[in-house]
Amino acid sequence: MAIKLDDDTKGRLKRLAEARHRTSHWLMREAITQYVDREEKREAFRQDTLKAWEAYRATGQHVNAEEADAWMARLEQGDDVDPPPCHV
Repeated sequence: MAIKLDDDTKGRLKRLAEARHRTSHWLMREAITQYVDREEKREAFRQDTLKAWEAYRATGQHVNAEEADAWMARLEQGDDVDPPPCHV
């Protein structure tokens, strides 16, 4: 697999690699790995959101913002509490 970079980017990558005592190849692999990891997490979150929306549309079950805020406030205080029950 090959990647074409403009001269400016190549120079920046080379300077950074030298400063980090790494190869340009290592930096590119690291950058791509971090990007793919981040995008996979973003896609998983998007899929979870779509599933939650479909579940809401099918059942109408939900928790309102006040209930969620109160639950999260308790969690922030260190209380180990269950989430509020869903309702229609």
